Amino acid sequence: MRGAPIKSKRWRSRQVVENAGCDTLDAMRIFFVLLGCYLAAAASVACEPVPDKPPRPSVFLITIDTLRADHVHCYGYDRIRTPALDQLAKEGVRFAQAFTPSPITISSHASILTGLLPSSHGVSDFGAPLAATHPTLAELLMKRGYRTAAFIGAVILDSKSLAPGLDRGFEFYDNFPTHSTTKSRWGRLERRGMEVEQHAESWLNAHPDGSHFVWIHFYDPHDPYEPLPPYSAIYKDRLYDGEIAYADAALGHFIAYLKKQGWYDGALIVVVGDHGEGLGEHNEDTHGIFLYDSTTHVPLLVKLPNNHEAGQKVESQVRTTDILPTILDVLGLPMPEKLDGTSLTPLFRDGEATSRIVFGQTDYPQRFGWAPLRSARTGGLKFIEAPKPELYDLRSDAGELHNEYEPWNPDVQKLRRMLADLRSASPISGTASPSAVSADTVDELHALGYLGAADAGSSTDVPEPSLLPDPKDKIEEQNLLHIAMMATENNEPAKARAALERVLVLDETSRTALTQLGQLEIVSGNYSKALEHLRRAHELRPDDAAVALDYARTLELNDDPAGARAVLEASLKRDPHQFAAQLLLGQVYFGSGDANAALDQLEDAALLQPENVGAKISLATVLLSQKKFADVVDLLEPLIKSSDTADVFALLAQAYAGLGRREAAQRCESRARVLRKRKE
Repeated sequence: MRGAPIKSKRWRSRQVVENAGCDTLDAMRIFFVLLGCYLAAAASVACEPVPDKPPRPSVFLITIDTLRADHVHCYGYDRIRTPALDQLAKEGVRFAQAFTPSPITISSHASILTGLLPSSHGVSDFGAPLAATHPTLAELLMKRGYRTAAFIGAVILDSKSLAPGLDRGFEFYDNFPTHSTTKSRWGRLERRGMEVEQHAESWLNAHPDGSHFVWIHFYDPHDPYEPLPPYSAIYKDRLYDGEIAYADAALGHFIAYLKKQGWYDGALIVVVGDHGEGLGEHNEDTHGIFLYDSTTHVPLLVKLPNNHEAGQKVESQVRTTDILPTILDVLGLPMPEKLDGTSLTPLFRDGEATSRIVFGQTDYPQRFGWAPLRSARTGGLKFIEAPKPELYDLRSDAGELHNEYEPWNPDVQKLRRMLADLRSASPISGTASPSAVSADTVDELHALGYLGAADAGSSTDVPEPSLLPDPKDKIEEQNLLHIAMMATENNEPAKARAALERVLVLDETSRTALTQLGQLEIVSGNYSKALEHLRRAHELRPDDAAVALDYARTLELNDDPAGARAVLEASLKRDPHQFAAQLLLGQVYFGSGDANAALDQLEDAALLQPENVGAKISLATVLLSQKKFADVVDLLEPLIKSSDTADVFALLAQAYAGLGRREAAQRCESRARVLRKRKE
């Protein structure tokens, strides 16, 4: 039997190699299978949703206008109940010594929203715009994905008129109606706190998702003090306190809403007064003129997310300019490049006890032709730079009653040097910031008890503010002017007239009192008396355009068109870009029978304010007298859809009739009749 063939060494060698190759292939197959499983597993993990980062805490900033710290219960005032503020003090951090840099609403809020002093942000006057180079808290948070909204309690913070630029960064800013249909201050000038709070709730209900930054402004404690029941009865002898108690109730409603929504615990809530109120201290009835603690010391409460640091009281001196950097610090967000404030977190987290230097300024006295004031508060001392400077040792004289100023005092020299350094470092000059507001807006300022820029006239055109009168010597006049403005708003002409006449006893050259008396007499129909006051005002300030306008208007009312024409022509020669003067001069020319001269002035006025309906009506009246019917139609027809002025449709009816368009004329006549009946 033949045995199995014997394999050669070469074959056996090849077989070993082949077997080895098979083992290698098997190993490689296993490797790639395992690799595939690993990659599949990794891909599976990668496909699983990555949990989102938790949203940043919502931020609620509540500013209460005209709120003195020493009229709040948790600040030691036992004659009032403020449970909402007390609750936030219990569940947050209370700053016992917080100060605003300005006793004026627009300026103080600009500082809160930017972390800058008025000398840095430049908003020291009504209507002065906040420059786009200064980022607001709303802008900084919106860039981080926050939903942002603001709810204001007074027209003084309306971004369309008196507070341009404060709305930057807010996707919704609750301005007042452009054309109010009511003569009441409610809805036209001011909103009650409960209404402001309800507006905020409505917006939050419509935008519930994400992190929010909401600013709520309660204006109620501002004068006139008119709290609603039951606060008007509970605090009948202390109406200012009644307004505070009412504002606290509105705040309580908002806190209850946040709790109901489940937002309260995780939120960062800041409540602060924008400035205080004089209440007769230092003879200042309201605020804006002086820099004493009565109008600069404000409550500041910070409730941190999840009530961290609850119940803490910080005694160190702080500023409202510290609010923005504190909010950003708590949220872990970067700071703007330029800030005058610093975060307060070291004071309540690290136990730091360092007080910050408080600078103050008010340019509002310049409205009356008086010197602006500057102050520095540090080390228990306060220095006020004024024509008659002041130094107070607050450790022994908290009421700032005993002026210890001496020019050689080393503390005076040190504090004066601080103010000089601040002034030299400031990009803004020491004069009031420029503003331009309409005549209607000036009327709103008067109704709120403030003078507008035009009221100051040229009285501030002096080389040095120190050459102007010291406000301390003029405060009685200011109080009387304020009384007169509020009485005029409340339709109490006799009260206003009495206050203004008392001003003239104190200063017979008060242009403001003379002008306001003249305006009162115009309204009352006593044109000869108005002329007497306004002639004196014009003689005192012949270069003052606002006085010239009032004087010319009164001359016309007294059947002296030639005198009115001469005053207006002289005023326009000094400054040809005066809309109101050109408009009035055009009307005076037309009334005198000079239609061509009227047309020149009215066309120039319309160019200065192309959207002004009154200018178009005056121009159309002149064109109609010249039978330029097509020009009238071209001028007024674009207003048909938007205008509710009867004169527009009455003039259009005449122009259409002149062109033979009877149906269009009848429609306009009918519309004019309807609008006139509405006004009756």
